Amino acid sequence: MAGSLSEIKEKIISTEKTSKITSAMQMVSSAKLVKSEQSAKDFQIYASKIRQITTDLLKSELVSGSDNPMLVSRSVKKTGYIVITSDKGLVGGYNSKILKAMMDTIHEYHTGKDDYAIISIGGTGSDFFKARGINVAFELRGLEDQPSFDQVGQIISQSIEMYKNELFDELYVCYNHHVNSLTSQVRMQQMLPITELDAEEASEDKVITGFELEPNREVILEQLLPQYTESLIYGAIIDAKTAEHAAGMTAMQTATDNAKNVINDLTIQYNRARQAAITQEITEIVAGANALE
Repeated sequence: MAGSLSEIKEKIISTEKTSKITSAMQMVSSAKLVKSEQSAKDFQIYASKIRQITTDLLKSELVSGSDNPMLVSRSVKKTGYIVITSDKGLVGGYNSKILKAMMDTIHEYHTGKDDYAIISIGGTGSDFFKARGINVAFELRGLEDQPSFDQVGQIISQSIEMYKNELFDELYVCYNHHVNSLTSQVRMQQMLPITELDAEEASEDKVITGFELEPNREVILEQLLPQYTESLIYGAIIDAKTAEHAAGMTAMQTATDNAKNVINDLTIQYNRARQAAITQEITEIVAGANALE
């Protein structure tokens, strides 16, 4: 019985230590989530402005059609996917949801490995695809908790260049969209060709729509459209990173709660075993006393 009591006590102490670790990790993830949510809000200001400028400049093309390769849909022979996952675990079902959605898409829309190209951001996704014999064209590991554009700019620009060079004919970003601290949604968002702009969103202000452009409108659009697409992809990365921090916080909170429940159960088990041991000792004493009478 003494051995049993000591074993239970050791389990309680061990679980308490685990609970302290998961609680600390929860607080760290919570702090990262607050910063990431603020970064996402700040980025939306820039994103809305560049969208407005792009829509204003493209108003006539959006109405009558355009021959710009970044706006024109072409026959799809190959599809590019930027898949965003985490580099580490302890984030609940964050990675499994996006990877399952990606594999479902591959099985549903592609008949062979030459039909698509994977560009992976995050070590979990890279290892997942490589383990299944799926070629990863480019990968980026070790993404910062608050990623800067400089860190991801190369893989973003490389993806756009691959599209412009017709190495694939459409580009999607697959990631977890942050809804709130408890919820995220898998998104597969088309980035190229650019199709989501609406001419009705263009400004009617003649001061804006009637400005003169230097050197000319075509040259500006040649620079602006890649920047606009880059902003969309970068925004998806920030969004995915926010969802990752939320998933980590929730996972650690769940682990902490489970640890507390285990401690409670072990404490009850310990008290019962201790009471049984005391009862046994009293019974033996009484039996010994009766034997002496």
